[in-house]
Order: sequence, then structure tokens, then C-alpha cells
Amino acid sequence: MPTDPRLVVDIQCATPAIEIALGKAVSFTLIKKWVKASTRGGGLLTLRFVNITEGKKLNGEFRKKDYATNVLTFPYELSKSNVVADVIFCLPIVQREAKEQGKSLVAHLAHLIVHGCLHAQGYDHEVDKDAKKMEALEVKLLKKMGFPNPYLVT
Repeated sequence: MPTDPRLVVDIQCATPAIEIALGKAVSFTLIKKWVKASTRGGGLLTLRFVNITEGKKLNGEFRKKDYATNVLTFPYELSKSNVVADVIFCLPIVQREAKEQGKSLVAHLAHLIVHGCLHAQGYDHEVDKDAKKMEALEVKLLKKMGFPNPYLVT
């Protein structure tokens, strides 16, 4: 996917502790690079990194699930040339998953950022056919960024 200079990437951290933890793992510059590598066209993508409390509240309010999840995507506008969305990452959940799955936090973050950006562009994984298409694109994009296939069990 070609990058577009009209794509604005806004990164927010819910708390100073989240910002410190995220900054220890990866730079905002690298996060923006990953977003732009996985998003076609222009627009505005806001990535917000939150704690368990905010993650649980958002997942409960919008998905009726009483727990925090790794990533939530809220698409607002999508056309062939423009995307506007909020992508929410619950950093403690992402950290826990990386550890449980034996992955580096950086690799897991890259995967979830690609995953959330694809959701913002209309990709989904609710049915098997769509899941295979989305996963194949994730693997392709991550490979270009130098990351292994996140779906391979090690």
C-alpha cells in the first residue's frame, strides 16, 4: 500500500504511565511509519493507548463486553481516498499477550497496529473468507516491515 502524505496520524496516551511504557518499547515515529505503511489514501487515524480501566469501559460501552481487549477500531469515514478512524489499544493487554505468546512487544504492537488500520479501512474477520483475506494482508504488510508471520505458532 503506498503511503499518502495527506494521512495524518495522531498518537495519544491516556496517562503518563502509558506514555512511558509505550516509549520504552517503540518510538512514535516508528508507530506512524507502521500506520502509513498499512493505510492507503489520506485521512486521519488517531491511535490512543489506554489502561485496563478505559479499555474495559470502551469495550463495554461499544461492544457490550465486560473486559478490556487488545484493540478496538472506530471507523468514521471511509472512501477510496480517505479514512478517518480512532484505533484504541489497551497497552497492558497487549503487553500481557506478547508475553503469553512469546513474542516481542514491538512485534505484537506492529501486528495490532496493522490489524487496527485494516479494520479502519473496512477489512473484517467475522467470516472465514474475510478472515483469511485480512490475515494474508497482515502477514504481507508485516513481512515488508521486517516482522514474522504473527499467526505461526512457535
